[in-house]
Amino acid sequence: MGGSDRQWEALMTTIKHVLDKKGHDVHCIHPNATVFDALEMMAEANIGSLVVVEDRKLVGIITERHYAREIVLKGRTSPGTMIRDIMSTEQICARLDQSVEECMAIMTARAVRHLPVLEDGRLVGIVSIGDMVNSVIDDQKFMIEQLEHYVYGCDRVVA
Repeated sequence: MGGSDRQWEALMTTIKHVLDKKGHDVHCIHPNATVFDALEMMAEANIGSLVVVEDRKLVGIITERHYAREIVLKGRTSPGTMIRDIMSTEQICARLDQSVEECMAIMTARAVRHLPVLEDGRLVGIVSIGDMVNSVIDDQKFMIEQLEHYVYGCDRVVA
């Protein structure tokens, strides 16, 4: 890959690039599991959401925000509540070919922090707002390095 290819990628990073860097692992749970089970899984994996899958099909998402709003604030118990009772069933997903900027705009407009990623209807990953921010920061660092190289020439070593 030539330098100009990388420069273009810095301007148009896609969700595929993000997943290739961070990995395609997705933590899933069944809608009949308890909210307590979901909290245990999220704590063990140090993540903030789980994709809810039934019969190998994406049916929703559960996040720490769902727990706070639907369990804690309503006085319910996590061992006594099923995921299907509090999960979001609205399917807001990303595609591999979408840009980071486009997904950030979707996340902001829809007030979500996680987007499952689908390819041909198949779950292939999940991205968070943190992943999007990290990608933008990486792209900006790369652009700064390129500009410094242009301004100072190739003799300067960037630490």
